[in-house]
Amino acid sequence: MLLFISGPEIFVVMLVVVMVFGADKIPEIARGLGKGMRELKDATNDIKSEITKSAEERGINTDFTKDIQKEVNGVKDSLQDFTGSIKRNDKS
Repeated sequence: MLLFISGPEIFVVMLVVVMVFGADKIPEIARGLGKGMRELKDATNDIKSEITKSAEERGINTDFTKDIQKEVNGVKDSLQDFTGSIKRNDKS
């Protein structure tokens, strides 16, 4: 479920992108977006590791975050099981 975007909507978006930027610019744009997303992920991981390292240096117990993450994942899985059979039927 990608933000409730269906196949025809993706096709229209791709068509608009090709018309606006031209077919020769699309690979360049995709590379730039990929590089930007990778840098964002790396920065996020660096921040997480710095927070964890700082907490460990100060003697703060961070084991509870693993329990919280496990509970969040369990709820997310339950929601996916519950909503997995529900499909978008928008006729508007």
